[in-house]
Amino acid sequence: MTGERPSSGEAAVPVLHVVTDDDVLARADFPELAAALAAAGGGRAAIHVRGPHADGGLLYRLTRALVEPARASGALLVVNDRVDVALAAGAGAVQLGRRSLPPADARRILGPGARVGVSTHDDAEVAEAVAEGAHWIFAGTIYATPSHEKRAPRGPGAMPGACGAAGHVPVLAIGGVTPERVAEVCRAGAHGVAVIRGIWSDRDPLDALGRYLDALTEAAGEGAEAT
Repeated sequence: MTGERPSSGEAAVPVLHVVTDDDVLARADFPELAAALAAAGGGRAAIHVRGPHADGGLLYRLTRALVEPARASGALLVVNDRVDVALAAGAGAVQLGRRSLPPADARRILGPGARVGVSTHDDAEVAEAVAEGAHWIFAGTIYATPSHEKRAPRGPGAMPGACGAAGHVPVLAIGGVTPERVAEVCRAGAHGVAVIRGIWSDRDPLDALGRYLDALTEAAGEGAEAT
């Protein structure tokens, strides 16, 4: 099934996607810190509410608490997997995976203004997601990460194939991407990166956010010089 393709007039896809897990959502300071990250990142950042084992009520409350801070800062607020939570909380964006609804169905439920990202693990999945109207692609797992211990890392060499399969749709590298590795994946074609531990496990998540954004700015400058 072919979905509606993203319009060239739609807002740019943020270069840094800050993703959570169940441990992050359980942090007592999560709502305040997530709001601070959104404010610091602005339009260059997306905050993902992701909790694979969290119940819908918790995801709704946390998402709802971040709707206004994200809107005020210009950051993109994304709910992972749970289209129902995104709809109820008014997030307006979802990240879909193998367990989720197809992108075209998510767009039909959320409305034409919804933004949809898709997580992929090979080029065939990238092509399928693009055909169904994905606005951006997560390509992983690029480097070894505790989040996917049983999945062999594909390495930055996987990025050109993913970007080729994605065509005009931005591809973000996910999986063990540190600030020091940003330049490598961007040179390989990545639009940006998505991270969990690189920010949330840092002693100062706001400082970590700044290091990633600085690395992405530098990588963008290198790309511009190469063209």
